[in-house]
Amino acid sequence: MRVGWGSYRRVSDELLAYVAQLGIKDVTLTPWRYEAFESSMPVGTSWSFDDITSVRDRIERAGLRLYAFETLPIPLYDILTASPEVRADQLEAIRTTIRNLGRAGIPVQGYSGHHPKGVGRTTRTYPVRGGAEATAFDLEDVDDGQLVLDREYAEAELWDAYEEFLESVIPVAESSGVTLAGHPSDPPIEKLGGLPMLFRSVESFRRAMDLVPSDHHGIKLGMGCWSEMGEDLPEVIRAFGEKIVYVHYRDVVGTVPSFYETFIDDPDSNYDEFEVMRALRDVGFSGVMLPDHVPMMVGDDNWEYGSIRGRTYTVGYLNGMLRALEPDGSA
Repeated sequence: MRVGWGSYRRVSDELLAYVAQLGIKDVTLTPWRYEAFESSMPVGTSWSFDDITSVRDRIERAGLRLYAFETLPIPLYDILTASPEVRADQLEAIRTTIRNLGRAGIPVQGYSGHHPKGVGRTTRTYPVRGGAEATAFDLEDVDDGQLVLDREYAEAELWDAYEEFLESVIPVAESSGVTLAGHPSDPPIEKLGGLPMLFRSVESFRRAMDLVPSDHHGIKLGMGCWSEMGEDLPEVIRAFGEKIVYVHYRDVVGTVPSFYETFIDDPDSNYDEFEVMRALRDVGFSGVMLPDHVPMMVGDDNWEYGSIRGRTYTVGYLNGMLRALEPDGSA
């Protein structure tokens, strides 16, 4: 097991140097449609081999490795809610991208169960320790009548479209040496803005993994999302075991329908972070663990579900737990 670093925006040479100074080797990028800054990669079209190798080479010049893209060039829910004709073109763009990832030696392509507008929160300024600001969700504050898209969607039609997605892309992932990793819906509720949130439970993830079984398809263990579901994280880890591709370390207080994010060491949070790391070791997990959403701390002014300082604190905390778990460095 090792600690990585994720970025939503295009990485600067300064950030890469900072990450290298933290002793991190693995970097992930999360392309999306952001209003406040430029995404780490274009969204809405396939990524060419040159697109991928350009950012890969820049990361490698800093002594780091591009481990994964955490979201698709076309977000999953855009694909699931598209017309059959549009979806066919989108799937071809995804297949092209996966082939190019394989050629470039990028081992993982993630995808997200979030609706088209991203992670659903009702505030991003919830006060936590020392006045730091975190995100929170309360279903009572959601306008039930406001649709995310142009109409309501039935859960069955989204599952059918998702199965088509898997049947289309998994064989390409297998032949390209790329592993797909699915992230839970956030928040993990039944429906949001007229859209069913497919990946909201252990049962839904078992269904997702069983539709088109493959060693090249697994899960991103988004601890915050599983925690929001009210699941016991060590039990989730034991249930999915070798299907865990990589890990997001995020802590939460409360469960659906009302919760807020917090620091990784918050004694009021939903799970014991060290017990979770021990469970990962016990199932043989040997991949990357990423600081996920963290509170916004004083001195940081660019919101990316938290702060550079918050992520740095989490990196140190994770490394400390790794050292405690395996003093000889064998974790």
